[in-house]
Amino acid sequence: MDKNLNTAIPSEAQSASAKPLSLARRGFLASAAAGVAAATATVTASANDKFQQGRDWTGNHPVTYPEPAFEVLDKRFSGRQGNATLQRIWHGQGHDAALWCEGPVWMGDWGCLLWSDIPNNRVLRWNEENGAVSTFQSDSGYSNGHSRDTQGRLLAMEHDTRRVRRRNYDGTWTILCDSFGGKKLNAPNDAATTPDGSIYFTDPGYGIMGPYEGHKAEFELPTRVYRIAPDGKVTVAAEGPMRRPNGICFSPDFKKCYVVDTGATDGPGNPANIIVFDVKDQKLSNPKIFADFAPGFTDGIRCDTDGNVWCGWGWGGMETNGVRVHHPDGTLLAFLHTPEVIANLCFGGTKRNRLFMTGSTSIYALYVNAQGHALS
Repeated sequence: MDKNLNTAIPSEAQSASAKPLSLARRGFLASAAAGVAAATATVTASANDKFQQGRDWTGNHPVTYPEPAFEVLDKRFSGRQGNATLQRIWHGQGHDAALWCEGPVWMGDWGCLLWSDIPNNRVLRWNEENGAVSTFQSDSGYSNGHSRDTQGRLLAMEHDTRRVRRRNYDGTWTILCDSFGGKKLNAPNDAATTPDGSIYFTDPGYGIMGPYEGHKAEFELPTRVYRIAPDGKVTVAAEGPMRRPNGICFSPDFKKCYVVDTGATDGPGNPANIIVFDVKDQKLSNPKIFADFAPGFTDGIRCDTDGNVWCGWGWGGMETNGVRVHHPDGTLLAFLHTPEVIANLCFGGTKRNRLFMTGSTSIYALYVNAQGHALS
């Protein structure tokens, strides 16, 4: 049982075309870069600079609406809330500082946001009522991604212990998967659920590539996406063409599944894109490139109720730090600049219209004119 929170989760859960896989990236990248460059010129002086480095995050100095860090690149995008501003709602200091924030999940019935601080082997909790931050879980197994099943129970992808666990209503934990075919999982990363109760999770192996986010160990299995059926049976949902399957989410109608490939972490020339799959009979098929994120790469992703894909971005220089929003056809619609790499994100709040972002060592939030779909 968690030392810092013994409250059980209530039973109610929270409630186009794509480019062929073989298509060259250059056309998309050129058009996206041109759009970003053009829109950047409209950023107002109140932002100090487009990277938000000089911004006063205390709120003592107002920021002129509309939020200057939020660039709309396509007129079809209506997700920017004109009278809402980007906030840094937490940045730890000294002993309480985070090293690498990841895996956010909104717990509406608890009135809080949970997220991982992977290298510190803990999960933190932000209280919506008063903004207080506390340790939700110590010795978290170096957990990375979090999600919730259709019954509202917390799911944790653990790097160090190489397993997927579920927190039960009474605070105890159940191991859902730690091996496949008699071999240990690599290091589960992120997960998404579907209405039938299935849990899909990615297993790229970052937790066993060194001591910072787990421990050094040999890979025993290929990097894959797995499905845990409602009866507990585990099957391979997708193997390839991804090098390191990472973030994952479904379209609102659950006919498409988006999976991030962060193969670029293995060096130049490796993929930095999102692959979109067709979903049929619980299987992922017909992979295509949805969007390319070089330079840099994306990690965590979520869909809103209109089918737009919200993606954390970074690692390609300061100009890539932030959140990109893509239309279901793959077009880049908007870009939100942040001063830190955004590893992951989720929708939360009573109306699921507040975007929470894990920004390396900080947590950012922004009300948007969009809503995350029920299982996002």
